[in-house]
Formats: sequence, C-alpha cells, structure tokens
Amino acid sequence: MPRMLDVSDAVRAEIGDEEAERLLAGENAPGSYDCTSCRTPGDSEQERTSTVLFVGDETAVLAFAHAGCLPSQVVQVTEEQLRGAVRSIGVVDDAPADGEPQRSGPEQAVLGVTSGLVLVDGELHPALVVEPTSAIVRPGTDGPGDEFLPLLLEQGFAPVTELASVPEVLHGWSVLLAMGRLHAVLQPGGDGGRPVAWWQAHQPLQVTDGWRAAANKHQQVLMFAAPVGSIGRQPREDLLREALDRAAAQGRLVAAALPLAGT
Repeated sequence: MPRMLDVSDAVRAEIGDEEAERLLAGENAPGSYDCTSCRTPGDSEQERTSTVLFVGDETAVLAFAHAGCLPSQVVQVTEEQLRGAVRSIGVVDDAPADGEPQRSGPEQAVLGVTSGLVLVDGELHPALVVEPTSAIVRPGTDGPGDEFLPLLLEQGFAPVTELASVPEVLHGWSVLLAMGRLHAVLQPGGDGGRPVAWWQAHQPLQVTDGWRAAANKHQQVLMFAAPVGSIGRQPREDLLREALDRAAAQGRLVAAALPLAGT
C-alpha cells in the first residue's frame, strides 16, 4: 500500500530517484515507526510522515518523523552521532557535532538551553541561553580548566560586558524553528558543506507565542552562552535577565545574533 510519505528534494538527491520511488510506493517504508523527533508511534499508512536522512562521514540512516514534528530533510552528523542515533532509534540528543567541545571524563556534558525574551536597547528580542552542565575541555584533551567560552570565541561569538546593544550577526550559524517549536542550533559544516547540529533537542521545545512572534519579527535569535554555574535555571524572564547581567559583569558571557531558519 502506498505510504503517506514526504520525501524532500534534498533527501531524494541523497538516496536517488529509484529508492525514493520505492519508499513512496511502500516497498521499503515501514507502516508503523517511532517518530525520530517526539519518540511517539506513527503510522505512514494513516498520517503524513517525513523522511529524515541522517548522513555521517561514511554511512547514512533513514529515519521517519510525523510531518507535524519535522519536515523531510537531510541532517549531517558525525559518525559518533550516527551510532547514537541508531542506538536510540534515530534521535540525536545533545551529542557534539564536529568541533563541539566535550567534557573531561567518561560522560559528555549536556548543553542546557533556556529560551526567553530579553530587553535590549528598548526592544524585546528572542534569546537562547546556553549553559553546560559541567566544565568543557577541548576535544582530545583531559583538561583541567574550562574552555567553553574560548572555543565559542574562536567560532565568532563576541564577549559581552553589558547587555546594551544587539550582538553582531554570526553568519553560517542559525536557529532552526519548525512548526513553531525549537529544534536545533546549527553551525557551518566543514569545507562549506551543509550546516550541522551544534545542539539538537531530544524533543522539539515549545516556545511562547511572544518568543515566536519576536523571532519572526527580527528573523534572528540572540544566543548567549556562559560556563557552568554562571546562569542556572531561572523560573522567570526577569530573573534570567539578572543572571545574564551578572555573568556579563563578571566577564563570563559571550553572544551572537543567529539568523532564524524556519517559522
């Protein structure tokens, strides 16, 4: 039976027309699946389903998602991420992309991401605040020390001493907002290739209507990053702003304006 599959041009280009047609005819597509985004069951015979192709350095994995959760797309990841995606049925969650720092020790640091509206120069801007759960070291080193901010400075983020003006746009990076939910922060791929996920949500994050409206208005999102212990989980936006101001005054904050991808 034909499946209700969406196969984007990008996915078709990767897998070829013949394989794409077999999928659409139902020959190689599963009826039921676990959505690679929300992890709940789906049925490609009963509901629109997106094909999502995770492409690693040497291999690729085709996964499926509710069309309402993710559009059909190609996501470039590392081989390490791809192995993790296979283990967790296609979900890439807080795994580092190429060049993203890792913590020392056997476990990887998780990047905590908080969304909120931040008042800058008299206007509300959508913001993401990123703070890891532990100290970050450079890939391939054991530490000691925390290299989170130096690594981001090398990527083009700028130090913030006070939140008096909107930071400069960091071209090549972007924030992926799809179906009104936050999916990922993307960074440039190697050698000018497709963008890769610097951070990707385990499950798309809900954002407020005000945050989404501000993002659509400005077509960019301000990203602030601070070392572990600088910001914390703040329950209100006014407390989040106070924490940002403290981190900036202490020289523990970097920022950039990232173009918005999606709506």
